[in-house]
Amino acid sequence: MAYDVIVVGGGPIGSTAARYAAEEGAKVLLIEEHDFIGSPVECTGLLSTRAIKECDVDPSEDFVLNSVRGAYVHPPSKRPLLIDGGKTKAYVVSRKMFDRTLLRMATDVGVDVMLRTRAIGMQRSTNLQTLSVLERGQQKNIQARVIIAADGVRSNLAKMAGLGRVKRILPAIQIEAPYISDDSNFVELFVGSVAPGFFAWTVPIDEHISRIGLATDGINAPTTHEYFQRLLHQSHIASHYKGGQNDMVIGGIPIGPLTKTYADGIMIVGDAAGQTKPTSGGGIYTGAVCAKIAAKLAASLEENASGDCLQQYEKKWKEAIGKELNMGMKIHDFIMSLDDSELDDMLDAMNKPSILKTITEYGDIDHPSLLIRKMFDPRRSIDMLKVFSAFAKAVL
Repeated sequence: MAYDVIVVGGGPIGSTAARYAAEEGAKVLLIEEHDFIGSPVECTGLLSTRAIKECDVDPSEDFVLNSVRGAYVHPPSKRPLLIDGGKTKAYVVSRKMFDRTLLRMATDVGVDVMLRTRAIGMQRSTNLQTLSVLERGQQKNIQARVIIAADGVRSNLAKMAGLGRVKRILPAIQIEAPYISDDSNFVELFVGSVAPGFFAWTVPIDEHISRIGLATDGINAPTTHEYFQRLLHQSHIASHYKGGQNDMVIGGIPIGPLTKTYADGIMIVGDAAGQTKPTSGGGIYTGAVCAKIAAKLAASLEENASGDCLQQYEKKWKEAIGKELNMGMKIHDFIMSLDDSELDDMLDAMNKPSILKTITEYGDIDHPSLLIRKMFDPRRSIDMLKVFSAFAKAVL
């Protein structure tokens, strides 16, 4: 079995990489270790409008369950901060159906697919890679010029290639459950000691069902599961949560990219490379941007797939999203350094019409640096400078 490109991982990032490589004329194989595409799910299923667009699909009732235009940000003890984008900013999707839509787009342009197939070994060189796999229990060897690894947060291929794994992984738990939303056009975010190291959320599917979850740093006691049980008894959530659950998801959110995302014959993309937004944990938009870069480079190779050649991948993805990821990490680390009283004070100071107007106008979940630049514009109000003075000292 011989191909130009092998993509490992059948999620949105793997399917996008496979499709782009095939559209560039490469013979492409995509392998996925699970029996079905889109299962098991390890995602909130909240995708920004830009993420949907970056995957080259239009919002469709085939996979869109709800649309969201803003958020209620709940500080530890003061009144919520309402951020209203005024229009649809994100979609709540069925990841199973979304993932299968992207895979179908890949197969439509000639990508071959092997399900229930797990990579177990790899021999690499500068011009030919041999991937050893178990397909439904049977071992096979597959050759290709280059491998694109999109095999998730605990990437085995990145480890096999000597690139290691993402060092910071935030454990997360989410259920889908009966929950009466105050307004199903808004998600809810809870910050502070309720979810140390990240935040908690409710994402409405409709007026009566929401996804309720949190992620933590996974370092401090109690455990993430214990924090989640506490969350369900938090006063606001307890008054809306009706008990029971339809589904549960347990996973991890990678924070911070790998030191190096390429080696001879291989490129690492998406969660496997840590190309997620540290502020929100979302990885579809950033991963799709990087998948396209990797795919186009892979398809353009004729013989040489050395690390010297593939370093162009890392150079280009860092040019595209590197500054945003770096700024996102600084924002993440700053917010997580604040205690509950400091978060209360900061969010209360932001709960002013002039600041909320700027957040609404310039806030962008995929490009947080735009809002930061506007906040530091000296022509803006003195209130904004006061709010972000501590942040400026921390990151500039």
